[in-house]
Amino acid sequence: MIIYIQYTLFFLFQLCFIIQLYYLLVIQKKFSSYKPLENNLAEATFPVSVIICARNEAKNLQQYLPFVLEQKYPDFEVIVVNDCSSDGSDDVLRVFQGKYPHLKVVKIEEHPRYKTAKKFAVTLGIKAASNEILVFTDADCKPDSENWLSLIAVNYINPATEIVLGYSPYLHKSGVLNKLIRYETFQTAINYFSFALNGMPYMGVGRNLSYKKSLFFKGKGFASHMHIPSGDDDLFVNQNSTSANTELEIRPESHVWSEPKLTWKSYWNQKLRHMGAGSLYKKQHQFNLGLQAISSVGFYLLLIICLSLKIELIALGSIFFLRFLAQLYTYYKPMVSLRNKDLRWWFILLDPFYYIYLTALSFAGFFRKKTTWK
Repeated sequence: MIIYIQYTLFFLFQLCFIIQLYYLLVIQKKFSSYKPLENNLAEATFPVSVIICARNEAKNLQQYLPFVLEQKYPDFEVIVVNDCSSDGSDDVLRVFQGKYPHLKVVKIEEHPRYKTAKKFAVTLGIKAASNEILVFTDADCKPDSENWLSLIAVNYINPATEIVLGYSPYLHKSGVLNKLIRYETFQTAINYFSFALNGMPYMGVGRNLSYKKSLFFKGKGFASHMHIPSGDDDLFVNQNSTSANTELEIRPESHVWSEPKLTWKSYWNQKLRHMGAGSLYKKQHQFNLGLQAISSVGFYLLLIICLSLKIELIALGSIFFLRFLAQLYTYYKPMVSLRNKDLRWWFILLDPFYYIYLTALSFAGFFRKKTTWK
């Protein structure tokens, strides 16, 4: 009986390994070999509306909004939705409006009975937009260059394009938490970019995302998931993206840098706020992402169990090493192109920690209370 259990555990470990190889060498490897098209940025002349939702972001608006307002682009407006701020954001935006005539401000007043969700603020920003092409970012984000809007907009030269998925890395800081945050961001990005290249786009990140205003209203906006606090970015993309209407923009000058959380508690709370959206993904996406996550967690869990029971130790070590080589082979180029080159020798430690953290978040998500977006 004991031998039967041991063989079963080792078989399941090997099965998780094989599934992992599929995602690494078939799905994610496609992004590793991806080369963006070199378009002429001078052709990007479509009018663009940039939308930023901000709640108590006076300091970040003061620091980062000029980088958005001073983009080198021929025709654009910036809409800041000031969502019930009480920190002086009004004064900051009033000063900017005096200097930048292409800045619009939409103000939401505090309601005495309830807090508005971010989707409400985003919807108001979209309704205020004068242009068909919408580009989204956050108040604590800084475009890498003055060509950010041009690089996003040039993808709309293809008339079939309705969604453009950008990339938003976190700023490099010291400490293990910062490495974990950047590794989690890298894993998320390589996944949604890879699945998009395989004809299955399933999400985007609102810190650097673009879509057409007509697509928003054609898909009835956020109506089907307004009850979920998160999902203004990934759920919208999941429900409206296709292999034909979605493009990637990953060139370095198109990246939008974000401020990372500085404490474990704030990062934990941030990730908890994002929980719940995945339950409304398309069934095909739920299956693929679920199988990928289960095989990853299972790989490490079964590795620990088999090691503790001293089951096929040489084979265990060999399989672990082969998976590490497959990761190194698949991740090296993306880690360079997605600005995380320093993590390439850390991921052998960050990878198991990342999946342990996600598992803990999943359990905590069952008991979380309803949260607001800020």
